[in-house]
Amino acid sequence: MKKLVIVLVLIAAAAVAFWFFNPAKAKDVETVSPVNAPAVQAVYATGTVEASRMIPISPKIGARLMRLDVDEGSRVEAGQVLAQLEDADTQENLKDLQAKLDLASKDLARAQKLSKSGAIAKEALDQASAAYKSASASVDRTKAELSYLQLIAPEAGTIIRRDGEIGEMIALGTPVFWITGGDDLRIETEVDEEDIGLVQPNQKVVISADAFTQKTFEGTVQSITPKGDPVARSYRVRVTLGADTPLMIGMTAETNIITQEKDSALMIPATAISQGKVLKIGGGKATDTPVKIGIKTPQAVEILEGVRPEDKIALKYDGGLLEEGHIKAKQKDWTPTSIKTTGP
Repeated sequence: MKKLVIVLVLIAAAAVAFWFFNPAKAKDVETVSPVNAPAVQAVYATGTVEASRMIPISPKIGARLMRLDVDEGSRVEAGQVLAQLEDADTQENLKDLQAKLDLASKDLARAQKLSKSGAIAKEALDQASAAYKSASASVDRTKAELSYLQLIAPEAGTIIRRDGEIGEMIALGTPVFWITGGDDLRIETEVDEEDIGLVQPNQKVVISADAFTQKTFEGTVQSITPKGDPVARSYRVRVTLGADTPLMIGMTAETNIITQEKDSALMIPATAISQGKVLKIGGGKATDTPVKIGIKTPQAVEILEGVRPEDKIALKYDGGLLEEGHIKAKQKDWTPTSIKTTGP
């Protein structure tokens, strides 16, 4: 009887072993091996191309636009009249005030002459002098208003934008023209607060734009605003561009700010790691293995410690594999990809 029990137990054990280790029952798991490859870690942000310095030209008095002397693309000189706002009423008012000033001037001259001979009291001379000063101030003020009705270039430059049409009412402080002095272009971007700690002045920036799909351009981090936007949770970063860039003001640009770069690094797919661990596959099972990481890209992660080039690692980290009875590695080839850093 005991022999029969032993035989049955052995048969059952053999059946279980066969079920677990039968290749037909083994679970196929896609695996990869770490690869030595160039690695670039970059902070991604979108931004807008702008002039390093743009000067708005707007009226100091609200009035109707009557004449345009220049347009977008025009080269202008300092002091050049760019546009004329309606000034007919102000011109008529100036004529009236000038007539009053002429009369006050004659009255003052007469009072001064009479005062010398003692024919009038000092108070009369003071009144004539006060009337003249008031009339003169009114003329000066109206002449200033007339000057405000002309839009004048404060310095030499190029008109990069014009807003407003002839006959349109232009409100006080509304820019009609934007002028740039020919300074280098830059890109203003917004970087997420979780990434801003990686960004430093003078870092290289790789730039692309929809208008130039086959090319990338290089720039440099110029400045980082010390105060972020608490709503958007981002920080403004300005990127300088070379003088020969074909990018145009107003274009949307994608930027990759290079924070680390290595010619050779041991890389694994980003999908293979979770919370600082990978799954090594070997001997028919998965082993949870802590690793130390370096450069991170959206597609790949550099491994500094924990795995070797000959190791097989689950392509996708799946904690459930730790409970599997038997695993069969299905090795795949893969090539890390990084952002394009130069040239067309």
